[in-house]
Amino acid sequence: MARKNKILVPEAREALDKMKARVMKEKGYPVDMKNPDHVKYEVAEEKGIPLQKGYNGKLTAEQAGKVGGPIGGSMVKEMIKMAQEQLKHKP
Repeated sequence: MARKNKILVPEAREALDKMKARVMKEKGYPVDMKNPDHVKYEVAEEKGIPLQKGYNGKLTAEQAGKVGGPIGGSMVKEMIKMAQEQLKHKP
């Protein structure tokens, strides 16, 4: 299954995947470190959303947001923490 989302710096994909795995593991989800994108199926199952591999066009925007929101939101919070730490140590 090809990724349809594009990141601004393609070279950062691996680091983002590692961060996603680490953050979601800290939240208590079982994460396959070789394929951290699969954590979305764990989140969907927990929330009772019928997410499947492949086409999910029958999901509502609300359902999709309940899966992607916790993942993306956790990653954004982690990036903000990282930026704040960097600013603290800047002369």
